[in-house]
Amino acid sequence: MLSKLYIENIAVIERAEIDFSKGFNVLTGETGAGKSILVDSINAVLGQRTSRELIRTGAERAFVCAEFDCLSPSTLGELSELGFDPDPDNGGFLMLRREIRSDGKNTVRINDRPASISDLRAVGRLLINIHGQHENQALMSVDRHRKYLDSFGGYSDKLNAYAGIYRAYASAAHELSKMRTDDAEKARRADILRFQINELENAAITVGETDSLKKRRDAIENSERITNSLSGSYALLNGGDDTDGAISMLQQCCGLLLDISSVCEGSSDIADRLSGIVYELEDISSEISSRNDENDFNPSELNDIESRLETLSKISRKYGDEQESLAFLEKARTELDSIERSDELLAELTQKARECYHNALKAAAELTELRRAAAEKFCEDVGRELSFLDMPSVRLAVEIKPCSLTPNGADTVEFLISANPGEPPKPIGKIASGGELSRIMLAIKTVLAGIDDIDTMIFDEVDTGISGRAAHKVGVKLHEVSSTRQIICITHLAQMAAQADTHLLIKKNVSGGRTFTSVTPLNFEQRKQELARINGGEIISDTMLQTAEELLNNAGFYK
Repeated sequence: MLSKLYIENIAVIERAEIDFSKGFNVLTGETGAGKSILVDSINAVLGQRTSRELIRTGAERAFVCAEFDCLSPSTLGELSELGFDPDPDNGGFLMLRREIRSDGKNTVRINDRPASISDLRAVGRLLINIHGQHENQALMSVDRHRKYLDSFGGYSDKLNAYAGIYRAYASAAHELSKMRTDDAEKARRADILRFQINELENAAITVGETDSLKKRRDAIENSERITNSLSGSYALLNGGDDTDGAISMLQQCCGLLLDISSVCEGSSDIADRLSGIVYELEDISSEISSRNDENDFNPSELNDIESRLETLSKISRKYGDEQESLAFLEKARTELDSIERSDELLAELTQKARECYHNALKAAAELTELRRAAAEKFCEDVGRELSFLDMPSVRLAVEIKPCSLTPNGADTVEFLISANPGEPPKPIGKIASGGELSRIMLAIKTVLAGIDDIDTMIFDEVDTGISGRAAHKVGVKLHEVSSTRQIICITHLAQMAAQADTHLLIKKNVSGGRTFTSVTPLNFEQRKQELARINGGEIISDTMLQTAEELLNNAGFYK
C-alpha cells in the first residue's frame, strides 16, 4: 500500500508530507485547494506523462517521493521479475522518486537505484489503480468494454495464445498479398532484377579490391621516387666503385676490434654484436634489391586500374559499398527466384494462409465462448453491486457480436443497460447520466477488484452526479472494498467522507502574496467541523455539527 507521499514544489504545494493508512482514506477540501494536484503528483511518481508547468512558480525543480509497504506476494513477485526487489528486511519497503526540472529533464530512482520513466511506469502499474472522472467517460467507449470483460474473465493465457496465432495469420496474409501482384508488374520487376544481377555479376566485386587498386595506383604514380629511394638505400649499404658502403665499413670495424681482442677485454664481444648487425644489414640489402627488381611498372597498367576503379565507383553509387553491393546481389537473386517460382510459392503461401486463418478462427471461437460465459457472471456480479448502490432497477447486459478477425478475437463487446424494468437494454453512452456512470463504473471496479492484485486504488471525485442516499451507499461500498486493499478517495460529499478510516483535509492559505497548500489528518472533532463545512458552507451551526456527528456515528455502524 501507499504509506507516505512527499511533495515538493508541485503547483501550489511548496512542501507536503502525507501519511496514508490501511483501509479507507478520504481527502476533502474547498474547490481549488489542491486536491487534483495530489493526483497529478501521484501520477508523476508513477511514471505518467507530466509537464514542466507542474513546477511551482519560482522553483527550479519539483520532487515527488512515494513509499510503499505491506505489498502482496504477487506484487512482490512481479516487481522482482522487473528487477526491482523491495527491501525484504523492511517489510517489503519500496520507494519511488521522481525529480522534474525546469529544463525538462527528469531524474528517477527506485529504491535508490537509477531508473527510467518507462521503468517507473511499469512498476507503477503494479502498485496503484487510479480511477478519475475521465474514466467514467471511458465507460462510454465501446473499445474499453471488451478490456473490462476480458480482465474479469481471467483467460489471459488464451488471449496471449490467440494473439500469437493471429500474428502468424496476419503475416501469412501480408505475404500472400505481396505475392498476388499482377503479371505485368512481376514481369517488369523481373526485368529490372535481371539487369541488376547481370551488372553486379559482370562487375565481379570482391571485398577490399577498391582499397588494393588505390594503393597500386599510388605506387605506379610514385614509381620514379620509389626506384630512386630503393637504389639510393642499396648504394648506401653496399657502396660503389670508389666508396665503401655501410656494410663494408662495419665489417672493417669488426676486423679492427678482433685485432685487439687479446689485449683489450670486451672488444671481442663488441665485434660479435657488430657482426650480428652486419648480417641483419646484408639481409635488408638483399630485400631492398629484390623490391627494386620487382618494381617494374607498366604505364598501361595505370589505365587499367583507373578503368576498374571507375567501374567500381559506378557500382558503389548505385548499390553501396562492396559489402552492400554483394548483399544487394544476393537479395536480388532471391527475389528473382521468388518471382520465377511465384506460381509454386503462391500455392504454398495460399495453403499456409488458409491454415493460419482456420487456426485463428478456431482460437477466436474459443475466446467467444469464454467471453459469453464471463459476461453472464459479470452481469450478475455487477448487478448485485448496482443494487447495493441504490440502482436496483438497473440491469447490465453484455452484447457480444461477431466481427472479422482482429488482434483481440472476432467479437465486438458492448455494455448495455436497462434503466427501468421492462425496458430493453440500450448502449450506456446513450442513456446513462453522470451519476449513473459513476456508480456503474464503481460497480465494475468493485467486481474487478476481486480479481486483480493491485494494493491501492485511488478514486478521484467518484461522487460526481450523486448525492444523498446514493452517496452514502457509494461510501459504504468503498469502505467495504477497503477491507482487502487500500482505498484513497477525493470527495466533496460528507456522506462518503464519514465512512473513512482516515480523513485528510487539504487546505489552501495565502501568505506573503504566495499561495500554500497543506494536508492535515483530522481527529473526530475536526472531522465534525469539516463535514459540517461540506454540508453547510462557511457558517456552521450547532445543528450542522450534530448532523455531522450523526453521520460519523452512523458510519461506525456500517463498519
